[in-house]
Amino acid sequence: MSISKNLEAVEKRICAACERAGRKRDEVKLVAVSKTKSAEAVLEAAEAGQILFGENRVQEARSKIPLCPGSLQWHLIGHLQSNKARIAASGLFRMIHSVDSEKLIRALDECAAVPFPVLIQVNISGEGSKEGCAPEEAAALIEAANQCRKVEVHGLMTIPPFTPDPEKARIHFSNLRKLRDRLQKETGTPLPELSMGMSHDFEMAIEEGATFIRVGSEIFGSR
Repeated sequence: MSISKNLEAVEKRICAACERAGRKRDEVKLVAVSKTKSAEAVLEAAEAGQILFGENRVQEARSKIPLCPGSLQWHLIGHLQSNKARIAASGLFRMIHSVDSEKLIRALDECAAVPFPVLIQVNISGEGSKEGCAPEEAAALIEAANQCRKVEVHGLMTIPPFTPDPEKARIHFSNLRKLRDRLQKETGTPLPELSMGMSHDFEMAIEEGATFIRVGSEIFGSR
């Protein structure tokens, strides 16, 4: 199937999940994950109406984005080292989903020229191989960002353990939403965004409150 047909199929699944959850379609933003994919593939998706794209690595994005239409929006969804904060915050990305340390928050604040939205990545499952802060550390990171001039925390992100049964990811999405709700009360910080759900489990994520879903292989095919 073509990328445009894949996007149509994903859109139908998003709409169905929103309907099941009693949510409006515009409450969920689709991030087309274009890591390892060519600028040509991004252009095909853009011609089909996709605007928002996600990249995992700063260096790959830095070389790819100038080859793509200037009207597109780019989010960094992969792990970011603090020594690459200047590149990431220099206009390359509109949002970073993967902030997980105070050191990175400080680095981004020093480099950003304008208010810069980020999401705190939380290792909600406690899986050893996953990036992200522990749930009990998230409040301190939000408070650290609240002391910054430019960095603004807009919500949380997580990557649950992979399981062939996507239904098993539901508990992790539910737990992230509950953590978000608690942190809003504890910190007094609005946290409207939840970035959760990928190609194999995004429907469960939508049903549990995701506002960003990150879909790659269902749009662009397997790597």
